[in-house]
Amino acid sequence: MLSTSKPLLAPTSLTVMAIRLPPHAPTHYAPPHWQTPPFRSITRVAPSPSTTATAVSLPPSPKKVLVPIAMGTEEMEAVILAGVLRRAGADVTLASVEDGLEVEASYGTRIIADKSIAACAHQVFDLVALPEGMPGSVRLRDNKILQRIMVRQAEEKRLYGAICAAPAVVLMPWGLHKGRKITCHPSFIGDLPTFRAVESNVQVSGELTTSRGPGTVFQFALSFVEQLFGPHSVEDVDSTLIDAGLERSTEVNRVEWPFDHKPQVLIPIANGSEEMEIIMLVDILRRANINVVLASVDKSTNIVGSQRMKIVADKCILGASDSKYDLIIIPGGPGGAERLHRSTTLKKLLKEQKQASRMYGGICYSPLILQKQGLLQDKTVTAHPSIVNQLTCQVIDRSKVVIDGNLITGKGLGTVMDFSLAIVRKFFGHGRAKGVANGMVFDYPKS
Repeated sequence: MLSTSKPLLAPTSLTVMAIRLPPHAPTHYAPPHWQTPPFRSITRVAPSPSTTATAVSLPPSPKKVLVPIAMGTEEMEAVILAGVLRRAGADVTLASVEDGLEVEASYGTRIIADKSIAACAHQVFDLVALPEGMPGSVRLRDNKILQRIMVRQAEEKRLYGAICAAPAVVLMPWGLHKGRKITCHPSFIGDLPTFRAVESNVQVSGELTTSRGPGTVFQFALSFVEQLFGPHSVEDVDSTLIDAGLERSTEVNRVEWPFDHKPQVLIPIANGSEEMEIIMLVDILRRANINVVLASVDKSTNIVGSQRMKIVADKCILGASDSKYDLIIIPGGPGGAERLHRSTTLKKLLKEQKQASRMYGGICYSPLILQKQGLLQDKTVTAHPSIVNQLTCQVIDRSKVVIDGNLITGKGLGTVMDFSLAIVRKFFGHGRAKGVANGMVFDYPKS
């Protein structure tokens, strides 16, 4: 069974931190019962006797995993699948089914794959996992090389899976759902055979694992970690996802975030930035109809994230500096955060942002960068546990997200969905945030 989540990023550095509450009483923005669906929300179906009798042993570690991507693939699902499995020690290949390696995903992020699908045609994988996205799922379905890989995967009793629309759009036409219990996104559940469809967040049925959407992708990925490496590996990886037992959002010194136009958000990135944080921020904010600009502070617009995934920024930071932004958000990743800190252009933008009383913030390690630039004076924040003792401002350590006036901070990787939805909520209110969360199949409070 999967564990119900623990504290984020380097497990050995996570110690129990005292809560340093501000002198003024905070307003809790979300009710205490608002909790992320636990990673135990997984249903398993025992393999049939014939499956048990013919099961083959998986090859020794490192486990080899294939995550195919296409134009229109859901970037959050692809990147979280690859990122979580790489953290667990798997050798993950992102493979493009398009003519080139660069793929524009469903919400506009450009990702550079490791290989073409043709280069993977004769390789043996311990797991092949399909993200969804439109028209990404259709383009995966129509790729004959990928179809042969997946059919062989099922015939040889190795692990395979699909999430969101992909179980209905890809697996069913290929006949890879037969004899299995499966789940998918609620909007596609009616396309599944009634007697085989289930509504669990993650459904494990023999070698096949299916899941419901971007809001359940961490659970989906961790289920594969357990199947490939065992429950202890799940605990190790899960401990990097700060989540359970925390208040979801706390607001102090509440102010409105007024605007009379489509919100403009800048997300500066660098080599070593945490790509899962970047992708989740971009994906969720763009779902809410916010204009997001990814800007590289390095020489190239192509950056390599902390888990070796390649993302193409929209602009260089100098090219992005001519515009004004309603919000500037600094992602985490220790190496990336330090490179962001060294950018004189970004320092100037952040200083102007605060002076103009516009919104800014950071997640994971980046609050320390904001402090070094003098942007946290008289502020209340939350941050990754490993840097809390280095912060000189007030810290609410038991909240995933803290909003203090025009500043928003988040604790880390496992809290980015809450962090992103808090931004949507501040710009548009609960209705828009709830709509975005529901579309991702992400738990959201009723109020």
